[in-house]
Amino acid sequence: MRPQRIMSMISGLALVAGALLSAAPAATAASPAAPVPPAEFGSDWHDPVTAAPPVERPDTRSCTVTLAQAQFRDFTPYRGDYAPPKECGTRWAKVVLRLDGSVKGRQYDRLGYVTVGGVEILRTSTPQPSPDGIAWSVEKDVTRYRDTLARPQSVEMLIGNVVNETYTGILDVKVTLTFYAARGTVRPAATPDKVLPLENARLTTPRNTERILAEVYATGSGGGCEEYWYMTAPNAAPYSCHADDGPYREVRIAVDGRLAGIAAPFPTVWTGGWSNPFLWYVTPGPRAFDIQPVVYDLTPFAALLNDGREHRVEVSVAGVPAGQTGWSTPTNLLLWQDEGSTVVTGGLDRHEESDPRNSSVHTPGSEHRLDTDGGHRLTVAGHLNTSHGRVATTVTRSLANTSVHRWTEGENLDALAAAWTDDESVTVGRTTTRTHRTYTMDGETTLGADARLRTVLTLEDRADTTVVRNGERLSWQRLDDRYEGDATYTTGVPRDQRHAVGTTSERYRVYGSAGCHDRSLRTVQGMLVEDLRRC
Repeated sequence: MRPQRIMSMISGLALVAGALLSAAPAATAASPAAPVPPAEFGSDWHDPVTAAPPVERPDTRSCTVTLAQAQFRDFTPYRGDYAPPKECGTRWAKVVLRLDGSVKGRQYDRLGYVTVGGVEILRTSTPQPSPDGIAWSVEKDVTRYRDTLARPQSVEMLIGNVVNETYTGILDVKVTLTFYAARGTVRPAATPDKVLPLENARLTTPRNTERILAEVYATGSGGGCEEYWYMTAPNAAPYSCHADDGPYREVRIAVDGRLAGIAAPFPTVWTGGWSNPFLWYVTPGPRAFDIQPVVYDLTPFAALLNDGREHRVEVSVAGVPAGQTGWSTPTNLLLWQDEGSTVVTGGLDRHEESDPRNSSVHTPGSEHRLDTDGGHRLTVAGHLNTSHGRVATTVTRSLANTSVHRWTEGENLDALAAAWTDDESVTVGRTTTRTHRTYTMDGETTLGADARLRTVLTLEDRADTTVVRNGERLSWQRLDDRYEGDATYTTGVPRDQRHAVGTTSERYRVYGSAGCHDRSLRTVQGMLVEDLRRC
């Protein structure tokens, strides 16, 4: 796969501060009369599409405002002003962000963000265009940022880009917000009372704060080895991407120097990843257009933060070599306040941390092998004396990562089989929410003597969430987003001589007590040949 040698030819994901979103471009089901796919990729292909569900909207009055509109051809951010629409009030049932983009020619994948009042509300990456041009759209539910969106704010957006004689693609992007008013049985959404961007690792909370969540848009990107952190090898191993302790990564958050939360980063594959853009032209990998934040429940630390003083809240990525760039971790704090109290007191009652586990063993040979085993566990508990009684919160998180990385001299064969688990349990009073997350990656890239590069890859994003009170299940949800791809092309030649072929498929299933979504997509040589919906 050669992250330095081959991937650098294909993927140049530009590192520019953070951003988020949720992709659900509309697709039309392929009919039996659909034309036969071409023998190989041509100069155009189907617009990018994912099988993820669209954002559900209430059937109430709506108001739409344009948040940003720009053409990105360099690293100059768009800056503007925002004001909420007067016609829909400020207590909304839902707020939906939509990004519409178009690009043609040749261009790398790029990373972008949107901030409102300094709060990051959107982070995404871009698809790679066809010579004839593509269009795509992304949607995200941003209702939780009501506190920010309820008043006039400054807006900043950037998708860092490079346009020259070779890379001709100009990113033409428009971002809108649609507000859905609460009416009748459609009640205003329950949202945080305050949303604060974490600036300079400093935080001062209102003294009556009774719940705190931190969301961190952690992304490894920028075109260097941390873009492919899951493939790095210790310095002693003969591989093109090195990290002192191997590929194990962990996103951590600390309060006043004390570990407050741990999480496994999602192994995002961008649309130029694994040396093979033909895998992603139509169907991006899981979360590539929906860069979801890592979320930590910091409520056990609320009493400490409620003393009216400024505190240090710091985010770091364990495993990154000292001085190595490539990770971005913009952070928002979501706060709920106790209306019946001026000051909420309490304490941190329990803090238990296991010794972090990280072992990467290199076995040399005609086919090198690196076996990695890492993990960590943290439990924190605290209590708050609120106007509605004493409330105890316990948060336990357990991480594990195993991987087998194989490669040959010259990295003409490069393969990885890896799995990450992130188990979380949050107990508030008598209610417990348990979430079991699993991310898997199983793929191989080979480069033959004929310069034909082939990548076969399977990615999966799974999560199982259950809410229990007094032993009785209140709700449950299961997510399974599975991507499979197989693509081959000739390297080192102009685009029209690559003779690329490829098939991809994605099945996105989410079901549980709130309903069901089950959609499958399949492409051949860039043509969408199947779009099935089972729910």
